[in-house]
Amino acid sequence: MPDATATAAPIKETKAQKSERLKLAKNPWESWDEVRGYAKEGREAVAPEWSNLYFKWWGVYTQGDGLGVTGGTAGEGKATEYFMMRIGLPNGILTSEQTRVIADLTKKYARNLADITTRQNIQLHWLTISALVEVTDALTAVGLSPKGACGDVVRNVTGCPLAGLDGHEIIDASPLALEIARKLTANPEFYNLPRKFKITATGCPLWCSYPEINDLALTAIQRTVDGVEEIGYTLRVGGGLSTEPHIAVRIPAFIPQDKAYDVVETVVRIFREQDDLRQSRTAARIKYLFMKHGWTAESMLEAIEAKLGYKLDPSPLSADVVPDDVYRDHIGVTPQSQPGLSAVGASVMGGRLSGDQLEQLATLADKYGDGSLRATIAQNILLVNIKNENVKALIADLNAIDLRVDVTPFWRGAIACTGTEFCKLAIAETKAFSKWLTEELEGRLPGFDQQIKLNVTGCTNSCGQSWIADIGLEGKKIKKDGKLVDAFYFCVGGAVGKYARVARQIGYRAAAEDCPEAVERLLRGYLALREPAEDLRAYFARTSDEDLRTHLAGAIVTPVERDAPPAGGRHAADA
Repeated sequence: MPDATATAAPIKETKAQKSERLKLAKNPWESWDEVRGYAKEGREAVAPEWSNLYFKWWGVYTQGDGLGVTGGTAGEGKATEYFMMRIGLPNGILTSEQTRVIADLTKKYARNLADITTRQNIQLHWLTISALVEVTDALTAVGLSPKGACGDVVRNVTGCPLAGLDGHEIIDASPLALEIARKLTANPEFYNLPRKFKITATGCPLWCSYPEINDLALTAIQRTVDGVEEIGYTLRVGGGLSTEPHIAVRIPAFIPQDKAYDVVETVVRIFREQDDLRQSRTAARIKYLFMKHGWTAESMLEAIEAKLGYKLDPSPLSADVVPDDVYRDHIGVTPQSQPGLSAVGASVMGGRLSGDQLEQLATLADKYGDGSLRATIAQNILLVNIKNENVKALIADLNAIDLRVDVTPFWRGAIACTGTEFCKLAIAETKAFSKWLTEELEGRLPGFDQQIKLNVTGCTNSCGQSWIADIGLEGKKIKKDGKLVDAFYFCVGGAVGKYARVARQIGYRAAAEDCPEAVERLLRGYLALREPAEDLRAYFARTSDEDLRTHLAGAIVTPVERDAPPAGGRHAADA
């Protein structure tokens, strides 16, 4: 039981102190009956500590008023009577039965709108207080839950959506991902971490689950010892984006398969013990051990081995086979390792689906396969175990519901966060803008032949992953023609994989309506000036900020500073 003295509020406390006090006072996972009571009494009965904190442990945030941060206070916009809920899907795995239930809930309670997130979750909006209980009960009945999808806990554990299916994978890591989720997500022993903790485990050679930006990542690796080949994992710790991006640190150790879970739990325990990280909500992620507290790959390894009670074999960074930052989304048709079967990946613009589309996806998964679906961190959906003779018909049916398999680079590379439509921290609208921008670029640059990641995020928190995009657009407001309008600050040249780097702030911003023309100028500059076989990423890397800014603006312009994070230090409701 929590110490009663921990619940007494000081006369004045910081946001971090208040959060820590409230977390010590209550484990929200053990207090859901309070929410059942609120559902009976009505929205006005909900205690502030539930609205502002505890709901997150159940994957729930209060929903904004459609204006984002505008009109709010302390860096946060106004909340409405509605809520948004995130449904955790470990490794992105879904059945047609579960998909059909989510579809029904979407139509009944969420105004026929659902979003696939960048952590293989599905997010619902427009939920009333009574709907929260009914939706949670319905999800529980089919083996799903929103528990742990938000909050200072182990979040939804991600992995390759083709785990166990792709003949090119090094190992099927989905059993490990599911074990981690089963043992750590919603585990009351770990309900009170300093901040969110994001984990991925993958055997995919493309590193499609973005290990570079997770708090902890396991990627499969092969080695040969005394002539015997062995498959294990490499470990990365401390990745993350938000307002201060950091590429995860490779720990120089080989992790045997049978020790992988123990290593993961050990790192979570190390994180939980870092009281220094609990002093500031904006510097509480595990990445700050490396960024501000002097930790190194070697000191992290020492701490891990000390807790494990044994040494791990060394594994230098040079042992990694790091993929190029090629498409990691598994869009299109992928032959499976199982003879006669294929996976079909459909691109979902901004992750936005209707309940009707979800229902049709469940029907198609049953009709052409065995009812198996997978969500991806690129906000897309895969139908797997499809008989090869059914692939062509499935693609036609997917196209008929506006879920595209054959797409342009612009459509395929589009990512967008929630934006002002629902998020209280956003500054600009994102979902509709991203779709409009994509369609504009398809018309302006038909036949564009390069992979391009064009990520739109509604504020400085980078939930839309703008820091690792070829072109990252960060929402803001500017005055144009005397009116305050949505605008975006441009970051260029971000990447993961072999050339992992954070996107450069090049000092250019534009009103939302002017962004298509600016991006067109930038890409036409690339097409005119690229060297033979030079891809977009290499071109950005060798081109100065001044030249890129000039291409965007169409003239030489003075650089502008990127906006600081909103006052109050709030972090967004990221996926």
